[in-house]
This record gives sequence, structure tokens and C-alpha cells, in this order.
Amino acid sequence: MKRLLSLSVPLLTLALAGCGEDSDQLPVDGRDFDGVGYSKPAPYSGRVIDGYLRNARVWLDLDGDGQYSEGPLEVSLANGETYTLANGEPTAMTVAGGRFDLDISELDVPGTLGKDLDPRDYPLYALALPGKTVEETRHGEVPVARAFLMSASPGVTNVTPLTTLARYRAVVGNSISPKLGLIPPERFADLNGLNLLNDYVLASDDRAHAYARALVRFMASQIPDDYNAFLAESGSDGKQRFLTEESVRLLGISLVQNAAEVMDLVDAAATGGYANVDVDTLALPVVPIELSNPVLLTAVKVSADNSKLPSRDLSPSAELFFDYSEGGQLLSVSSRGCMDPSLPELMRLVQVDGYMGLLQTQWLPSASLSDQGQELYEQGGTHEQIVFDWEKKRAYFDTETLCHKDTQGIEPEITELEGSPEIVWSWADKTAVVESVPGLPDRTISFLVEHSPAEGSEVMEEADKSKRSWVSGYRVESEAGGEVERAVAFLEAGSGDVCTPKNPDDDPAVLENPYVTRLFGVTLSEGPVSYESAYEYDFRSYSEPPLEHGGEGGPELNVQRLLKYPVQNSAAASLGRVDSESGAFRWNLTYPRLNQDGVTEETVNHIQQAELKRAGNTTACGEPVQERSGVAYAQLSYEYKTLTDYLIDGLEGEVSE
Repeated sequence: MKRLLSLSVPLLTLALAGCGEDSDQLPVDGRDFDGVGYSKPAPYSGRVIDGYLRNARVWLDLDGDGQYSEGPLEVSLANGETYTLANGEPTAMTVAGGRFDLDISELDVPGTLGKDLDPRDYPLYALALPGKTVEETRHGEVPVARAFLMSASPGVTNVTPLTTLARYRAVVGNSISPKLGLIPPERFADLNGLNLLNDYVLASDDRAHAYARALVRFMASQIPDDYNAFLAESGSDGKQRFLTEESVRLLGISLVQNAAEVMDLVDAAATGGYANVDVDTLALPVVPIELSNPVLLTAVKVSADNSKLPSRDLSPSAELFFDYSEGGQLLSVSSRGCMDPSLPELMRLVQVDGYMGLLQTQWLPSASLSDQGQELYEQGGTHEQIVFDWEKKRAYFDTETLCHKDTQGIEPEITELEGSPEIVWSWADKTAVVESVPGLPDRTISFLVEHSPAEGSEVMEEADKSKRSWVSGYRVESEAGGEVERAVAFLEAGSGDVCTPKNPDDDPAVLENPYVTRLFGVTLSEGPVSYESAYEYDFRSYSEPPLEHGGEGGPELNVQRLLKYPVQNSAAASLGRVDSESGAFRWNLTYPRLNQDGVTEETVNHIQQAELKRAGNTTACGEPVQERSGVAYAQLSYEYKTLTDYLIDGLEGEVSE
């Protein structure tokens, strides 16, 4: 995560119009204060600045979604009443000097309904339109090449890249410090003596102007190409909606995260003065951002400690933490305690270039059964980590523990992280991953695509094909003799029992429970030992109440869940406290109930809990999964957050109180 710009709070020098006198115009420099320079029915006036921008769309964001909203628009008043603006949010195109005048006459609320709406209670937004908006420079008017979106805190009538930074510093501060209440814009409006709310063109502030020009380049780079192309079309005037409220927020958070690096680059280039900085030559950070705001796995808590396993009484032994980029790409997995690096899971990540949101079942469970787990967990800190370098097609496992000495023969070079990695994974394409451990033969895992349960599945044809929810067959081979160490092969491509839930017609609510509606037979092998079992899936559509039982039906959820699957691990079975003669285990996965509040098409297939148990009988197709929590080798619980919430949480420790 990148550092949040330091937050100091000096007094601001603000230009106030007509001090002590009434005026029919609002000042355009910075923040407007109650009773100063404001008299209805004057327009709400200000400026949009990179340099001064003419023909930019500006609006007062009454509904808080960061996009222009046309009328009729309902607004909630302080007294709980609702007032409708027939023409929507006040909006205008800027003219020469970046000036704008917003007609706020519709903010006058009938006295019988409530108090008038005050424009200073709402943020301003401005959108530069590619090829249409022009920047006034000393060399003449220059068309804007790429769209960018700017904002200003409530009451601030300059809209610039720096007011955008100030606004989202405040938004982030309020998000992670709710006990502080509403933080005024001036709390976040100073940056090392630089007034972020000022008209830096009028003030001839070359430093602020250079920062603003560089920040605009960064902001424009994060606007989606299709949105930019849409705004460039002849009929587009910036009123059309494209982004979501959360995607606008993500753009602001990314600006806060990366502004320090952008400004540092400007400082480094300002050896001849800030007026001479050519921002177009700066190598600004390239930060892809996932504006769909996916829900991502952020933590897995593992309980696998007891003197004898399996057990009903398991204590915490590890916790895994997942670190992402602004684009939702997995950067690292860190553990407090021992993790269990999984080659098949790594292979799944390689298939989607680390974008976890593209995996319907984002992270299949794994757990170390080492007896060191609880002791390390109680110590606190980080003991192991996997770091991904997607550009170089490498991943590195580093440990300071002896958790893997007995099962994989892995010992750390030093008893600290960030030394030489104990495992290096590499891949040339998405067909195979090579595992290299110093002193041991390389191993290669490859998917047996021809045995994927996705092949020939009717459910797959109806499902969202942009997400991978399937567990493919695979084999792990050692370069020492080319022998197959471990393999999972589905018995027949595209085959498997298909059935509907066997449910009494008079009790449709039972359908909220997990049912096995698809079985795929598999052969598991470890060296010369092999046995047959099955992967148990729940593939069906669900609506509440179910349409097939006479209900009207709510939003349809596409259920694609792996409920139970077998694993073979003789190394784990050989540990002293583990009671498993065959080395065969089974993972039981639990998901949110289908009628649970807040469950969406995106989250319905997210694992909530998992238990590692003895291998057992396969559930008959069409039958409900009856097993409940009980005796297990390990129990896992999963935590998820939206990308927005994850990024804000990552800034929490970096904000100065």
C-alpha cells in the first residue's frame, strides 16, 4: 500500500469577497463561509481549473453518486420530507477562464415543505470532455486529449486536481475514522504548506500548478477507454451516466494512494523551477484500477490445533491475509502461523493472472497441520508469505519456520522473512507451473484440461463464463525420472450425474439448503496409490420464493458451488498427531444461505467456512448435504470485502489522527 499524504492543519489564507458586506456573487477562490459573499438568488459560481478549462461539464452532486443526475430528482430534506427537482442537478458548461454559473433557483423549497437546499452542503464535480474541453494556456487553447473527473468538497467552488485530492483525503478520513464525525474540508486542505483549495493560476503558484498538471495525467490514465471514447462522440455532452458511485469513489481513493509518488516525481524534475517542469515527460505510475469494485477474499482464519487430530475442539493456528492492487490483482498472501502452499491453487491463480474476482470460488481451502501452528500464531506477526510478480511470471514463498520440514523437506535459509525464498514458482504460459526448491528436484503441475468438469456442462453454457468456478484435473510430476507424484483425473470428460433436488412440493423452503445436483467421478493418485471418489457440486438457479413452487420469485441467483471434494496427502497424514491411515481427506465447503440478507449474484458462490474431514461416502445425486460441523482436522472461516473497503482499510494506519 502507498503512504497517505501527511495531514497537517495550518491556518488557510482564503480570499473572501466583500468582507463585512453582502454580495450577489460567490467568491471563486476556495471555500465559501456562511454569511460571506452569498445572497440568493445569485447563481452558484466558481471555476474549473487544470489550467482554466472551457467547455467542461460541471454539476452540483445532490445525490452523492459522482455522476450527473437528470430530473426529475428526489432529494431528502433534513426534516425527512422529499423534494423533487424537475430539472435534476444544477449543471452548466464552463466558459472562458474556467468560470461557471449554476442556476440554483430550484433549490428554493416551498416553505410548507421545509428549508431551502444550500448548495454549499453538496460537492461539485467537473468532467473534462476529450476533444471538446479546452485548456487555456500561455500558448493558446489546447484541447483536452483524454477525459478526467474532478471534484471539490461541499462549499468549495474551485474544482481542480488539488481540490479533488483534498476532497478524497477527507472522504477517506471520514470512512476510517467514523468516531471523529464530519471532518471539515480545511482539515485536509493543506499539504506541507500548499493550499489545495486555491486558484493556483490566479496566484501564479507554479508548484501547485505543476502538481495539478501531473495529477491530471494520472487521473486521466485511470478513466476507462470505453468511457473516454463515449465522451469523445459528437453527441456526448457529459450528462450521460457511465460510472457507478463506487467506481467514482475508487478513482478518488486511488488518487489519494498515488498522489505522493506523482508529486515526488514533480519535485525531482523541478531542478530548474516548477514552471519549467514538463509533466508529459514524467514516468508516472501506471495503476490499473478495477472500477467494477469486486468483492474479494481478504482473510482466512484457520483452526487446526489440538494434541490429536481430528477433534471437535480446535484452537486457532493460522490466519492468512490477502493483499491486492487497485486493479484487484493479488499481490501477496501473508500468514500469521503456518500456511500450506498449494500448487493446484497457484495454478488456478495463474489461469486468471491473479485477478481473484474472476474465480467464482476464489480460494480453495488448505491448512497446515504442523504442530508449530498455535505457538507461532500466539506469537503474532508474519511468519510466511507468497509474493507474486505477475509481470515476470514468478511467485515466491518465504518462511521463517520449520512448518514444512517434515512434509516437504523445506527449511528456511535464515529465521527471518525477506531472505532468499524457499520456493520459486515460474510459468511460461498458462499450461504449467514449475516449482523449484533448493536441493530438491523441480516439480511441474499441469492441468488436465480434457478432464475438466466444465466440459459439456449445460450449466456452464447458462452461467457467467467470465468467471471460473471449476476445479480441473491436474498432475504433479517430478523432474527426477518424470514420475507422477500426484494427480486428480476426472473419469470422463463432460460426464457426471445430473439431477434436481429431491424436495417435497409442500416444503419449498428446504431448497435454501445445499443440494448435490451434479456429481463428477475422479481418480486420485499419489505415487502408486490411487482410489476413486467424486466431486460434489450444486448447480442450479434459485429465486425466493422458488418459481417452481408457485411463488413470484425474487432475483435469480446462479448457484455454482463445489460442496465437497476429496484430497490425498500422505505427508500430512504421517504427522505424529494426525490420525489418518490412508492419507485420504475431504473438504466440506459451506456457503451463505440462499435466502440470506445481502446475498447477491456475485457473493452467492463465495465460501464462508470449510472443514477438513476424513474421506467418507459420496452424497447421492439430488440429496441435501446433511453433514454439520463436528470432528475435523481443520476448520477455516473466510472474510470478504469490496475492493473500495479493502483500499480504505489499507490506509487506516497511515492517517495522522
